[in-house]
Amino acid sequence: MSRMQEQITDTPAKTFAGIDVGKTHLDIYVHPGGRALRIGNTKTALGPVVEQLAELGPHLVTLEATGKYHRLAHSMLHDAGVPVAVVNPFRSRQFAESTGKMAKTDRIDAETLALYAERMMPQAVAPTDAITQQLHDLHTARRQVTNEVADLKRQLQTTDYPLAAKQIGARIKLGQEHKRALEKEILRLIADNPDLKRRFDILVSIPGIGATTAAIMLADLSELGSVNARQIAALAGVAPMNWDSGKKHGNRMIRGGRRCVRNALYMGAVSCIRRADHLGLTYRNMVTRGKPPKVALTAVMRKLVILANTLIAENRTWQPHNPDRNSRPCLA
Repeated sequence: MSRMQEQITDTPAKTFAGIDVGKTHLDIYVHPGGRALRIGNTKTALGPVVEQLAELGPHLVTLEATGKYHRLAHSMLHDAGVPVAVVNPFRSRQFAESTGKMAKTDRIDAETLALYAERMMPQAVAPTDAITQQLHDLHTARRQVTNEVADLKRQLQTTDYPLAAKQIGARIKLGQEHKRALEKEILRLIADNPDLKRRFDILVSIPGIGATTAAIMLADLSELGSVNARQIAALAGVAPMNWDSGKKHGNRMIRGGRRCVRNALYMGAVSCIRRADHLGLTYRNMVTRGKPPKVALTAVMRKLVILANTLIAENRTWQPHNPDRNSRPCLA
């Protein structure tokens, strides 16, 4: 055990730790005490340190969401009984600047995360299960290839040279083939998992939510069915936030949330407002009362995700009418 590793065990009982995650290494900072350590981002290097942190019994360990590179540390710490919060890098950077830390190094980031844990007490979360993580990775790949194809189509409009146009066209065709293969694999993964399949069937039963939107919600909004309406709306980024100060009462607006989920809900809402059911009526009534169309559309998006959350929590599919509520639409 190195001298730095030995220092970790000398830290007082009430501790918080921050871990700055890199592709090849982790910077760990334990507060109070100011103990710092850099190790490799490997299972072998993490093992002894995880054991030491588990012995300390820290109140909370925070690390930033960094693609796939934080997953190993999160999983090993969680398995060892250490509470771990995964925070948005943008928020931790804002916190650092609010404390006067303008410089940025891996050690400073680790220290910032430890202080963030102590002062902000973000909620500890369990690692995403393997199936949901696989679904997330597949949808990330699908989103990337979709964006690439869209970029290539725009490039095709900028050239008249036959060879360039031919090559761009071939790349577009290949991208579309890759997209179809990814979508097929996504549906196969869902079909092979009974729990995912049941949740998927519930989602696609809702008017406006198709297979793609349902799969995105399963991959990137795994909290569906386990939180309340206000929380699920905030996670999806469709909860209106106040914008008031003194005598000024500004327009409420949506902020934060998960963009990919919000974009999927937008497409579902566009489909809904063309229908003659409750959601379409909600949109038209709001516009008639003078609400801007975008505000009305956001309201439909919010109703969609809340409905999905409710149905999954109750483990039932959507029905046009609810006999328990005097045949009123189940959204009413």
